[in-house]
Amino acid sequence: MDKHAEHDGNADETIEEINKKTGRNMPQAIATAVVLIAIIIACLAISMDVFMVLLVVFMILALWELRVDFAIAGMHIPVVMLWICSTVTLLATYYSPWHVSTMALCIMLSIVLVALSATANFSFGDRLSMEVERKLAQTNAGARLESSFNHGSATIQHSRLTSVAVSVFAVLYIPLIASFIALSLTFHGHAFAHAIMIVFLPALSDTGGLFAGAWFGKHKLSPRISPKKSVEGLLGSILFAMAGAFAIFACTYPSLWASRWWVPIVVGILMGIVGTFGDLCASMLKRDIGIKDMGHLLKGHGGVMDRVDSILLTAPFMMALLYVTGL
Repeated sequence: MDKHAEHDGNADETIEEINKKTGRNMPQAIATAVVLIAIIIACLAISMDVFMVLLVVFMILALWELRVDFAIAGMHIPVVMLWICSTVTLLATYYSPWHVSTMALCIMLSIVLVALSATANFSFGDRLSMEVERKLAQTNAGARLESSFNHGSATIQHSRLTSVAVSVFAVLYIPLIASFIALSLTFHGHAFAHAIMIVFLPALSDTGGLFAGAWFGKHKLSPRISPKKSVEGLLGSILFAMAGAFAIFACTYPSLWASRWWVPIVVGILMGIVGTFGDLCASMLKRDIGIKDMGHLLKGHGGVMDRVDSILLTAPFMMALLYVTGL
């Protein structure tokens, strides 16, 4: 019994040390990641239509998290109009025969409609206020004091023009960039491979950066914005993404391997650098608002936005690379 107790104690200490280094609950994070991977693979295996529905669902959840986060800072975005415009934009981009033109038109209309809706601050029950109170209760005082908007328990009230500005930002940040994921499924006949690369390679890159940073990280990348980011973590992100890209290319493009062997190298570098930049941008936004995580929906990961920030930012670059290289 004593040996078992000692072994359990050592295991708990090891897990606690790993959690401290990574800044998250790793058992929860791994379990959540496995479930997410299973859901995404299942949707892709069924059909691209089901995958598009999943993409819309994730976008709706991300917009709700952004709504709550901006509300903490006293800013309003019209989430219902954003849901409608974003859903139409994403589906129209994928199903229209004129993909790029349709995306551009939908985004322009979305900006106009969302900006007009932002001038009217509608309230739909107590759900938002309850979420804001719960989020504030989970936010430590230090983060609140570092915020540009919140000081102690007081929240700065903003003009309608500010609401319009952050609403337009929400359109450009989520539906516009997410539309590039839909675009990547429409050319060269490799929709499954494109989806795998755009969705899973950023996650693989994040995993490489997480472990490399936890075990080898000594040189801080940007201590003020994200203290846990390191140069070693960035290199780990690049290597993991590169390895994943080589594996996907070997399975998907065997006939193009001789002439496109350099593409996985570019993909790895692109994923590592742009994905890390996306994480830093999200960290800067969270620090400015005064919160730790964008949401709480994914156990061990925070919110949906905490997981998709690097996917969103890398999507336009990956789509362009895949299109230009003919893959």
